Amino acid sequence: MKNVKRSLPALKRRIIRDGLKPNEERDERVRQVIRSIPKGKVASYGEVAAAAGYPMYHRMVARLLRQSGGNLPWQRVLGAGGAIKLRGEAALEQRFRLEMEGVTFRGKRVNLEKHQHKFKTWEL
Repeated sequence: MKNVKRSLPALKRRIIRDGLKPNEERDERVRQVIRSIPKGKVASYGEVAAAAGYPMYHRMVARLLRQSGGNLPWQRVLGAGGAIKLRGEAALEQRFRLEMEGVTFRGKRVNLEKHQHKFKTWEL
């Protein structure tokens, strides 16, 4: 068990490092997954990464969305539990865009019971 505990931080560092490296095939797969989220539905960064075949690459999903220049439906990707992770005006814009798509909130979080997208990876 001790060896497992020691190897987990190394694995995490490797995943983070690999997620920062350019990989067009991986990035395009993530873009496809993000585009597959329909209007009025949302998914977390981690769910997008897992659906693309890269579990634990949630930070890479966030990086890819930042670099997309608004060419993806970025507003449909949230933090775990339906939380908007952006700050300031960007957070307000994300909430506004989601509300325009019919997404409802419970306080500061999206009502996931109604709006959580369930990926069918065999269709991607």
